[in-house]
Amino acid sequence: MKTHSLIKLLLFSTLTAFASFPIIAQKTGQTPVLIHAAHVFDGNNMRTNTSVLVIGGVVARIDAREAFKFSSAKVLDLGDATLLPGFIELHAHLAFQHIPADTVLKHGITTIRDVGGPLHPPYGGDGSLRVLASGPIITAPGGYPIPELGAENIAIAVATEQQAREAVRTLVNGGAVVIKVALEPGGEAGAPWSSHHHADSDPHRKTSRSKKPWPLLSEHIVKAIVDEAHQQGRKVTAHIGEAKGAKIAIDAGIDEWAHVPCDIIPDALLKKAVSQQVKTITTLDTLSKCTGAARNARAFAALGGELLYGAEIAHPDIPWGIDAQELMAMIHLANMQPIEVLRSATSKSGRYLNSPLLGTLQPGAPADMIAVQGDPVHSFKILEYPDLVMSGGKVVLNNFERSGDMP
Repeated sequence: MKTHSLIKLLLFSTLTAFASFPIIAQKTGQTPVLIHAAHVFDGNNMRTNTSVLVIGGVVARIDAREAFKFSSAKVLDLGDATLLPGFIELHAHLAFQHIPADTVLKHGITTIRDVGGPLHPPYGGDGSLRVLASGPIITAPGGYPIPELGAENIAIAVATEQQAREAVRTLVNGGAVVIKVALEPGGEAGAPWSSHHHADSDPHRKTSRSKKPWPLLSEHIVKAIVDEAHQQGRKVTAHIGEAKGAKIAIDAGIDEWAHVPCDIIPDALLKKAVSQQVKTITTLDTLSKCTGAARNARAFAALGGELLYGAEIAHPDIPWGIDAQELMAMIHLANMQPIEVLRSATSKSGRYLNSPLLGTLQPGAPADMIAVQGDPVHSFKILEYPDLVMSGGKVVLNNFERSGDMP
C-alpha cells in the first residue's frame, strides 16, 4: 500500500473511532510537501527547527529538520516563521449573516462551528473552510432570538418535551454537530443581543426587552433536550446571559455555555458549573460592554473551569478570522498563559469536538495549517494576517518566497 494511502486509512480509522460527526475526508494524490519553519506550534507545545511533511492532505510526519535531509517532497522553507494548526472558531453565525467563508479561511480560521443559522451537514476542509453547524436555536415560543431576529433559519420554538425531543432528532438527522438552546430573558446591561445582536453595532440603542422578559424554556424541557441530545451523541450548548438562565442550564445538565455570561453570576452557580465540567466559549471581545463578563471569566477560570476560544464571527465588531483582542482578553481576564490560549483555539477545541487530531500537527491530522512571520506568542496581532494558509493540504494563501513549486 502506498504511504499516503496508509496515512489516509489511519486518519479515517482514528476519526471514525473518536468523532461524533464526520470530518470531511481528504483527497489523495496531492504532491507531498515538506514545510520547514524556525518555530512550530504542534497544537500542544512550541518546537524549534522543526519540519512537517504533508502527504495526501494530512500530516504524515513532524520531526527535526535534519530528519528530512533526503526527502523527495517539494519544499516550502518559511525561514524565521511560526507554523501552527489552523484555528477552530467555536461560536459563529456565518451562514445566517452571509459572511464569506473564503475571507474567514484566509484570516487563519480553518474550522468553524456555526451555532445558530441554517441547518446543514459538515462540509469543507479540502481547500475550503471546514464548517460544522448546530442549525437553528431551540427556544421557548416567543423566546430569544425570535423577538430580535425572527424564527426563519435561526430558531425552533418548542412548548413540550415531545416537541423538544423531536426538534433534537430533526437537527441531528440534518447534520447538526451540537444542539443549541436559548435561555435568555434579555435586558442585561451592555449585552449585544439587547441591541439587535449581530445586526446593530450601536451600543446606546435601548433594548426592547427593558420591560417584559423574553420567555424561557422550562427546566424539564431543557432536561428533555439534553437527554435526547446525549442519546444522539451530541452535546448541548446554551446561550445564557444572567443567573436565571445559568441556573436552568446547570440544573438541566447543559454541557456548554455559548458565551461567558453578561451579568454577574453568583459564585455558587459558577462552582456548580465547574463541578459539572461545563465548558464556556469566551466571546469576551463581543461582550466587552457587559458589566459582568470580565468578572465571570476571571472567577470561572480561577475555580478551574475550562474556557475555549470563540469570538462570535458575524458580530459587527469582530474580525472575519482570528481575533487577537479575544486572545488577549483570555490572557488578561482569565489569567491564561499565551501557550494555553493557543491550545484553547486548536488542540483543546479539536478534542472537545471529539476529533482529537483536529487542531494539531500530529501524524494523521488534517493538514490545516497557518504560518506567520515571527513568534505569535509575543504578538497575537500577527495571527490575524497569516502569510500561509493550508486547508486539507491545499495552499489557500502563500505570501512566503517559495523554494520549490507548491501544488
